[in-house]
Amino acid sequence: MYGYVAGLPAFLTYFASGLVLLVLFGLVYSLVTPQREFSLIREGNSSAATAFIGALVGFSLPLASAAANSVSLLDFIIWAAIGAIIQLFAFGAAAVTQRGLATRISQGELGAGLWAGGISLVVGLLNAACMTY
Repeated sequence: MYGYVAGLPAFLTYFASGLVLLVLFGLVYSLVTPQREFSLIREGNSSAATAFIGALVGFSLPLASAAANSVSLLDFIIWAAIGAIIQLFAFGAAAVTQRGLATRISQGELGAGLWAGGISLVVGLLNAACMTY
């Protein structure tokens, strides 16, 4: 029976680390972006929720790739940090291509949230694919 769950400690370590990294990314993302996602989402702002979920999924894609391809927990954490930095740049790219993006998200303009979330997803997918070393 032990042979079937021999990898459980490693799984739990990577899973817990991944959750912590995901929460940290969400906190950093909400501090770096001009809009206040948590407050806006609590107020029912669908645009902010769409953009934020896109960023979280966009980060979780390279996070998953890093977990699957890493050779150690430290390797996983390093590549997760790289993925997070790329995702923060993705929001910057979305903001550069759409004037007033943060204001539009804050005002609940769904198109702005979809744009920001979509860019995060596209960049996250490419980011994840490039981490298959």
